[in-house]
Amino acid sequence: MTFDVVRIAEHIHGHLGWLATAILVHPAVLLRDRKRRAHLAVGLAVLFPTVVGAVGMWVYGPYRDRIKQSIFIDARWVGLLFERKEHLAFAAILLSWAGGAAYVLAQRARSDGPDGSDGSTSETLHMLAFRAFVAASALALIVAVLGTVVASFRTF
Repeated sequence: MTFDVVRIAEHIHGHLGWLATAILVHPAVLLRDRKRRAHLAVGLAVLFPTVVGAVGMWVYGPYRDRIKQSIFIDARWVGLLFERKEHLAFAAILLSWAGGAAYVLAQRARSDGPDGSDGSTSETLHMLAFRAFVAASALALIVAVLGTVVASFRTF
C-alpha cells in the first residue's frame, strides 16, 4: 500500500466535516437567548467550516481527475449527490459567515445602545445570527450525510 496524501486528506476532510456540523449547532443553541454572548462559539463556527471547506477544495482537483468520471459512469445518482453536496457546503459556509457578521454587528449595536437607541437593532441582528447558524447547521448535516454516502460508494 502506498502513502497517498490525497486519500488521507479526504478522510480528514470527512471526519472534520462531521465535527464542523456539531460546531455549527453550538452557536445555534446558545444564541436562542437574546442576551447570551457566544464569542468563542461563533468564532469557531465561522472558522472551522471554512477550514474544512478549504481542505475540500484542495481535495477536489485530484477527485475530479481520478474518480469523478467513474462515479458518474457507475452510478450517476451518486455523482449528482456529490455535486449537490458541494453547493450545499458552500451555502453552509456562507451562512456561517453571515451569522458571524450579524453577531458581531449585534454586539457592536448592543455596546452603542446607551446613547438612546431602543436596542431593537441589536435584537434583530442577534436573531438574524441565530437563524443563520440554525440554517448553516441544518445544511451542514445534509452535507455530512451526502458526503458519507458518496465516500461509502467510492473513495481514493
